Amino acid sequence: MSSKAEILNRIRKRLPEAQPLPDLNGPWITYPDREKQFSEVLSFVGGQTVVADSADQLAELVRQMPVFQAAGQVVCTIPELSAASPPIGNFDLAGVDDPHGVAGVDLAVLTGEFAVAENGAVWVTGQSVRHRAVYFLSQHLVLVVPREKIVDNMHQAYERLKFDERGYGLFISGPSKTADIEQSLVIGAHGPRSLTVILYGG
Repeated sequence: MSSKAEILNRIRKRLPEAQPLPDLNGPWITYPDREKQFSEVLSFVGGQTVVADSADQLAELVRQMPVFQAAGQVVCTIPELSAASPPIGNFDLAGVDDPHGVAGVDLAVLTGEFAVAENGAVWVTGQSVRHRAVYFLSQHLVLVVPREKIVDNMHQAYERLKFDERGYGLFISGPSKTADIEQSLVIGAHGPRSLTVILYGG
């Protein structure tokens, strides 16, 4: 018998006793002010939150962002912003065949389905974008989330997810970052250098 097989046999003889799974119907964490909790957590992980009550205010907020003013190519999938005067966005994402073509996008203003107060995450899907690479290749990312669609925790978040058909979705929390090198936090290491979440609606 090889030493590997001997080690594995010894492990199998000393397996812990099976334990019942925890009850998932217990009370989970909730927050008296989900919007405040979401904003604080997102700030902690390197992002920022702003609030827009109307379509005009939404457009003005985006125009005032330094990342928008410095941007050359802007992708926008928000109907209220595309209808603004002048419209937000000058890059036709739907007209790009190769996902590599979005590598030059400076700013992407995209839809977020809902937000999670517990961890500052936003659920996004590929329904409103032709190339999901835009979430990662754009220099800066803005997600517009309906203000009333903030849940307390990930248990509530997963209750909202449906997998009836094939598709794409992920949670995004903060800009790209890493702290692997000398335990020094680097923002924008392998994706968007900034993330702004706009909570939209009255």
